[in-house]
Amino acid sequence: MAQISLTFPDGNARDFPAGITPAEVAAGISNSLAKKAISATVNGMHHDLQWPIDEDATVAIHTLKDDAQALELIRHDCAHIMARAVQELFPDVKVTIGPIRDQGWFYDFDREEPFTPEDLGAIEERMKQIINARDAVRTEVWDRDRVRAHYEATNEPYKVELLDRIPGDEPIRMYWHGEWMDLCRGPHLQHTGQVPADAFKLMSVAAAYWLGDNTRPMLQRIYGVAFKNRDDLKKHLHFLEEAEKRDHRRLGREMDLFHMQEEAPGQVFWHPNGWTIYTTLQDYMRRKQRADGYVEVNTPQLVNRTLWEKSGHWDKYQEHMFIVEVDEDHARDKAINALKPMNCPCHVQVFNQGLKSYRDLPLRMAEFGSCSRYEPSGALHGIMRVRGFTQDDAHIFCTEDQIEAECAKFITFLAGVYADLGFPEFEIAFATRPEKRVGSDESWDYVEGALEAAIKSTGNAYRLEEGDGAFYGPKLDFYLTDAIGRTWQCGTFQVDPNLPERLDAAYIGADGDKHRPLMLHRACLGSFERFIGILIENSEGKLPFWLAPRQVVVASIVSDADEFVEETVAALRAAGVRAEADTRNEKINFKVREHSVGKVPVILAVGRQEVENRTVTLRRLGEKQTQVVPMDEVVETLSAEAVAPDQR
Repeated sequence: MAQISLTFPDGNARDFPAGITPAEVAAGISNSLAKKAISATVNGMHHDLQWPIDEDATVAIHTLKDDAQALELIRHDCAHIMARAVQELFPDVKVTIGPIRDQGWFYDFDREEPFTPEDLGAIEERMKQIINARDAVRTEVWDRDRVRAHYEATNEPYKVELLDRIPGDEPIRMYWHGEWMDLCRGPHLQHTGQVPADAFKLMSVAAAYWLGDNTRPMLQRIYGVAFKNRDDLKKHLHFLEEAEKRDHRRLGREMDLFHMQEEAPGQVFWHPNGWTIYTTLQDYMRRKQRADGYVEVNTPQLVNRTLWEKSGHWDKYQEHMFIVEVDEDHARDKAINALKPMNCPCHVQVFNQGLKSYRDLPLRMAEFGSCSRYEPSGALHGIMRVRGFTQDDAHIFCTEDQIEAECAKFITFLAGVYADLGFPEFEIAFATRPEKRVGSDESWDYVEGALEAAIKSTGNAYRLEEGDGAFYGPKLDFYLTDAIGRTWQCGTFQVDPNLPERLDAAYIGADGDKHRPLMLHRACLGSFERFIGILIENSEGKLPFWLAPRQVVVASIVSDADEFVEETVAALRAAGVRAEADTRNEKINFKVREHSVGKVPVILAVGRQEVENRTVTLRRLGEKQTQVVPMDEVVETLSAEAVAPDQR
C-alpha cells in the first residue's frame, strides 16, 4: 500500500497509508484525542475527519478548544440541524441553502405559510432534541446522476439547481445528520451532540429572493446565532440589546433628526435638529482643515461621461453610478452624464487650471462634496448606508519626497479630530502592494517605506494587511471602536500616482521641466451621514454638549414663571447656547420625561421660588441629582460648554 508522510504542528512527521482519514490519524495518536476531535486542517484547508488524505501533508487535529474551527462547525451544523427540524415539523417545506454568517447562520426555506414566533420556538425545541440524541454525522461522495435522481424523486428543485452550479471537477458530498440528508461541501462535526444545546438561539425570519435574484421565488430566511457556551450567547444577546437601544434610526425618530421615505430611496431628509448636528460638525471640520493648511473648493455634481472615461471610473465603476441623459439642443445623440460618485477626478480639473510650480506643493484641496452612488436597496441602512452622501474629502497634490511628511501630518490631524469627537484611540491598517499592480518594485518600496516611517514617527502602532492595497498604491485605513465594541472604518489615506497620469496633471519642477504630481486621497470622517450615525449610536444619542442640536430647554413649573423662562432663554441664546422655552400647561415631570427622551443635555426648571431668587433648577441628562444655580452663573457655565473643542 502506498505511504504518505504527515507532518504535525510540533514538527514531527510520520508515515501513514494513503487514504487515511484525520479521524484515523487522531485515533492513532490517542483515544482521548479521537473522542474530542472535530475536524482537521490539511495543507491549510479545513478538512472533515471523514475525508481521506491522499498525499503528503501538514496536518493539525482540532477540538472544541480551537475557537475558529469549532465555531465554524457549530454554526454550520446548527444550519443543518435547523433544516432537519423544520422538515420534521413541516414536511411540505422545501430546503435550499444554509451558510454560516457573522455570529451564526441562516437557512432559506420555501413554504407557503409564513413562519411565526411560535414556530421558531417549536423549531428551537426540536433542534435541542436532535442535539441531545447525539445522532451520528456521516458523509459520502455521490456521482451527479445519483444526486439528481435523489432530489428529483424527493421533489427538491432548489437542490437540483444547486447541483448544476457545482463545478464539474468538484466532488459531490452528501451529509447525514441522523437520517436527514443534505447536499453540502462540509466539513461538519462528528455527531449532533457536539453542538452545545444551550448556546444557540433562533433570532428572526425575513424574506429573501432565491439566490438574491428578485425575478426568482420569494423564500423565508430563518436567522440563528450560536456560540461555544451559554455565557458567550448571553454576552451576544446583551450586545444586541445594547445595539438596539443605540440604533440611530430609532434615536433619529425620538430626537427628531431625520427621516427617509420610499420616494427618495437612500436619501436623507434632514430635520432642523439633525441639520444642526450636520452643520455644526461641518463648521468644525472646515475650521480644522483651514487651520491645517487646506484650501476648500466645490465641484459639479453632474459631469459628462468623457471625464469618467478618462479617469477609468466609467469602465470599473459604472454599475454604481447614476446616469443622466440630456437632450442638448435636440441633438441626435443625447449627452450622457453621471452624478459624481467621488470627487477626485474633479479635483484634478481644479489643479489643472493654471500653471502650477513645485513651490505650490503640497497643495491640500478639500471639499465637502455631495456624491451619489447606487447601492442595492437591500444594502441600505438608515443614514449609515445611503445613495446620497457628503464626504469630508480632500486630495493632496505633492512630490514623492513629501509623502512621509504629509502622511504624518494627516495622522496627527486625524487623531485630534477623533479625540474631539469622543474617540481618543484608533487603529491603523496598512495595506501593501497587491499581486496585480502598476509601477516598479523600487517605487512601491519607497512609498510603502514612507507610509511606515510616517506611522512610526507619530508613535502609532499598525497592523499589516499584505496585498490589500490598490493596484496603483498602498493605503492606510483608520478604524474606530465604539462604546459597545464595534469597529468602524472611517478615515483613509491613499497614495495615487495613477489618476494624475490619466488626467494629465503636471507641475513645473525646479529644473524647469514638467513633472507629474502624486495625489494623496484622504478622508477623516468618511461621509457625514455615516459618521453622524456612528456618533449617535456611540453616545446613545447623548451627544457632547457643543454638538447636541437642542442644548438647553428652560421649562416653567407654573405659568407665573413664563416671563423669567423667556428671559433665561434670551440670555442663553445671546451667549451662544441653543436654548428653547417650554411654557406649555403641562406638569414639570411630563416635560422632563419628554425632553429626556429627546436627549436634551440640560433642562432648567423655573418655578415661583426660582423667579423670586433669579435662579434655575438644573438637571443634566442621565443624572438624578438636581441643583439650584443662579441664572447668570448657569449662562456663563453653559456658554463655555457650548464652545467647540477647536475654539476653546
